[in-house]
Amino acid sequence: MRCTAFATADEYHLGSLSQDLASHGYVEVTSLPRDAANILVIGMENSAKEGDPGTIFFFREGAAVFWNVTDKTMKHVMQVLEKHEIHPYEIALVHWENEELNYSKTEGQSKLHRGEIKLNSELDLDDVILEKFAFSNALCLSVKLAIWEASLDKFVESIQSIPEALKAGKKVKLSHEEVMQKMGELFALRHHINLSSDFLITPDFYWDRENLEELYDKTCRFLSITRRVKVMNEKLQHCMELTDLMRNHLTEKRTLRLEGMIVILITIEVMFELGRAFF
Repeated sequence: MRCTAFATADEYHLGSLSQDLASHGYVEVTSLPRDAANILVIGMENSAKEGDPGTIFFFREGAAVFWNVTDKTMKHVMQVLEKHEIHPYEIALVHWENEELNYSKTEGQSKLHRGEIKLNSELDLDDVILEKFAFSNALCLSVKLAIWEASLDKFVESIQSIPEALKAGKKVKLSHEEVMQKMGELFALRHHINLSSDFLITPDFYWDRENLEELYDKTCRFLSITRRVKVMNEKLQHCMELTDLMRNHLTEKRTLRLEGMIVILITIEVMFELGRAFF
């Protein structure tokens, strides 16, 4: 069976999404604990393969994870989802930066083994939903991080000619406003990664659920979340240093230009005074 995750937007309106999906015949799963906030779970009557009912997890942060769902249903749900997205991403990027893992039902404890999810076949439906939630949470982080990695790569590409231009003593063709805009983009990206997400810490939900925390942590390690965040922060730091250098350079040029204008104005005033005194 297949588990697929997509990050499609910055955020979802889960309330209106739930109502819209219900109007299309989808049934919400309400058995999750109260502290599992900002999540919408949908159960499916039809599944892609026998052995496990289809399940969809929608995270408010803008990611959806599909478990054993047919391609037809997935396509329909994604179309419904479009109306409830805040700042959606490019469709091509969404499908390019997805995550996909195979999973199966087996005896023994649930685990992630050699890139495949093994779910305990003896668990009841509520416990299975909780374990799927733990795996889905990690997959959600991975696809969101992939989108931001793509954004950073695009940003790096836009400024890669600047170091060579500075080295060659050429003029940097960026205005002060453009440099400040690029700095704003970097700060927003750093804020997303380090302050408004769970990349750096384990969510509170897992503190008293050790078995789920183990599944979540192991999946994050498999997806290299911590290493990828570290690499992104190093790239962000380098980009911040470069844009800060550009800002200082442009500020210095502006200061020199203003000083030159002041000198010219003073010179003109002195000439007027000398002329008046002479005549």
